[in-house]
Amino acid sequence: MFDKLIGNNPVKAILRRLLAQKRVPNALLFAGAGGLGKRLFALELAKAHVCLNPKNSEACDICPACQRAGKFEIPEVNENTKVDEKLRDKFKTVFFSGHGDIGMVVPLKKNMYVDAIRDLETEANFRPYEAAARFFIIDDADKMNDSASNALLKTLEEPPATSHIFLITSRPDALLPTIRSRCQTLRFAPVNTKEIEGYLSKYKKFAPDDAALLARLSSGQLGHAQKTDLEKFRAGRAAMLKVLESILIKENRAELLRIAEEMNDAKNKDDYETRLNILQTLIHDVWTIRNRADAKILVNIDLENDLKKLAIRANSKKLAAWLSEIETLREQLAVNLNRKIATDALFMQMAG
Repeated sequence: MFDKLIGNNPVKAILRRLLAQKRVPNALLFAGAGGLGKRLFALELAKAHVCLNPKNSEACDICPACQRAGKFEIPEVNENTKVDEKLRDKFKTVFFSGHGDIGMVVPLKKNMYVDAIRDLETEANFRPYEAAARFFIIDDADKMNDSASNALLKTLEEPPATSHIFLITSRPDALLPTIRSRCQTLRFAPVNTKEIEGYLSKYKKFAPDDAALLARLSSGQLGHAQKTDLEKFRAGRAAMLKVLESILIKENRAELLRIAEEMNDAKNKDDYETRLNILQTLIHDVWTIRNRADAKILVNIDLENDLKKLAIRANSKKLAAWLSEIETLREQLAVNLNRKIATDALFMQMAG
């Protein structure tokens, strides 16, 4: 049922119309920033076709087919996961849910294996096992290399009548134009902050203040809001708030250098860019208050009083310059920059 998914009502309207008219294309491209629920929408569309008791052409979410359709056993992988041949082999095939007519292809870190796309091609030519059609979701489709893209193109050029392929991507322009031209594109927009806040409070049982903060941190991406570790975020934010206090109130350069060293400590290296993002957000909030903009657009709404104290001592032009300097540093990180020296320089420039 699309009602359980928040945001992107225009997309819901399109999908409902396609279902009602029984005109779901063989190839759909779900495009938009990460964390907007694109994969959930694609899965819900597939479930509507395998459901045993559809309601107004949508999945009932109750029948055995619906229950099995959403259950995938895909290994969890992060930056620290050791990739061996056994793990690679798993990602070289289609992952099927508990329902044999719904499969998914996902990349292993940054690699979408051509073998997985070839397996999809084979499976797409099989007749459905239970439902009237088969459905294949390609997650992070932009990670396909040329070989994988060309293998998929063969299937898209002559799609089997009983198979549908849904591509999920945050970078549609990275796909081959010939692939995009063979798909009907659905574009997803950021979700309203209030909708995310309400969802987190009602369904995820977050405290009101925590839900409000997560919603503002999410940039309209529900997935990002749900993945954010608030305790870890607040610890990092406290350190970045000290940066601004040391510059604007205490004028303590020694404290700035200590924080820079802490940011570059081995135990914090994975959080470096996250802390830069937090610092940028805090500066923007101070700039917002300084320029008397609507407080409703503050991200760190729970720190409004602390931010007001900083805004009294701040200069709008300097705040804008700081944001620019952080952007420059972020760009330089891609060229093997010495983070410790760069962080020291950034803080000293801000203090100057």
